[in-house]
Amino acid sequence: MQFIDEITMHVKAGDGGAGCVSFRREKFIPRGGPDGGDGGKGGNVIFEVAPNLSTLLDLRQRPHMKAGRGGHGMGKNRHGANGSQLHIYVPAGTTVRDTETGEVIADLISQGERVILLKGGRGGQGNARFASATNKAPKFAQPGEAGEERWLKLELKLLADVGLFGFPSVGKSSFIAKVSSARPKIAEYHFTTLTPNLGVVYYKNYRSFVIADIPGLIEGAHTGAGLGHRFLKHVERTDLLLHFIDLSFLPDRDPIQEYEVLNRELALFNKEMLEKRQIVVVNKIDLPNVREYLPGILPYFEKKGIKLFPISAVTGEGIEALLDEIAGNLWG
Repeated sequence: MQFIDEITMHVKAGDGGAGCVSFRREKFIPRGGPDGGDGGKGGNVIFEVAPNLSTLLDLRQRPHMKAGRGGHGMGKNRHGANGSQLHIYVPAGTTVRDTETGEVIADLISQGERVILLKGGRGGQGNARFASATNKAPKFAQPGEAGEERWLKLELKLLADVGLFGFPSVGKSSFIAKVSSARPKIAEYHFTTLTPNLGVVYYKNYRSFVIADIPGLIEGAHTGAGLGHRFLKHVERTDLLLHFIDLSFLPDRDPIQEYEVLNRELALFNKEMLEKRQIVVVNKIDLPNVREYLPGILPYFEKKGIKLFPISAVTGEGIEALLDEIAGNLWG
């Protein structure tokens, strides 16, 4: 299934039905009086979280959606039927914004959560409603009100406990494949990961947590450089960040500089991201040159009070200690 996390769509609630102008015309009942019924109410637009959805792909195929209009009133005091409701199902983590103002109208996080986003128009009253002692034969009725309509932008932010981020090719996909049943594409070139991946890690005592792997980031990601700029939002909701650094590229690339660059990108994207707890992971410890270079970067992180977790996503070395640290941060 194609991963779609942003769409724009036009949505309209149903219009109300018109009231009816009618008079009783039964035989032997002179001046029977007005009997025009009311129009039905237009259908509402309801957004609801569905448990089986993980993408906005289905909605991209339907950019214009409309609720049912109310039926018109009829004679003999028959009221029009209410219009059918329009239920729009979205994945958990969907934010709905007004495209013109940018206002957040709804933030749907919990399974089964639902919200009436647009209200249908009120049905018009028939002429029977306007009969009075001074006007016994009203020859008018109300038209139905128009339903609300808007252009909306839907944005999906994955819900995960732990977010993985780092430069391309640092081994995030290999790690998520090692500790969960997720099977991302893994290869030795940049931007192998083109869409976010979710994995469930089953920890000790039958507890579990969800991790999200986003495409590799590069400098300038918050302005649109590389692929990661579209996916930074997917780690906004996480409780904990795993920052992966890679020493295997030394001396051609400086892992400390890359660490600082990505933290700046997080702050430029959303300054609150730096307030999230981070665990720094040194992957590929199974490679001899990584073991050789590791002592050289320790003083930088020790000065900052940051403990490094060397692991190998290939052999599994150090992963149990890392999972223990993650669990301690999540559950105390």
